[in-house]
Amino acid sequence: MSMADANDLGLQEYSVETAIAVIADHGATLKVDTQHLRELSFRIGSIFQFIGELNIQPNNEAILQARTGRNVDGIDLDLYYQSLQQLRQFQAKHMKNATT
Repeated sequence: MSMADANDLGLQEYSVETAIAVIADHGATLKVDTQHLRELSFRIGSIFQFIGELNIQPNNEAILQARTGRNVDGIDLDLYYQSLQQLRQFQAKHMKNATT
């Protein structure tokens, strides 16, 4: 099993009427507006990746306006999180070098 509990990961809710999905990862949740994603099938518990713009609403609620998305069920999440950590270290090192 990955670092995250399966009940606290992936698609938590989806409304066909509003096209709003709620995804979760390690206790954090995010609403995703999926109105532009016609070909994606949403299944509770599935893991998705989205790319889009983060909009902050007047009530300070964040909603991601998804431009693209894909189902990534079966992804090795431990390896994915390790690769993110490596990317952040690489970027931090190169940002530091660029400013000196």
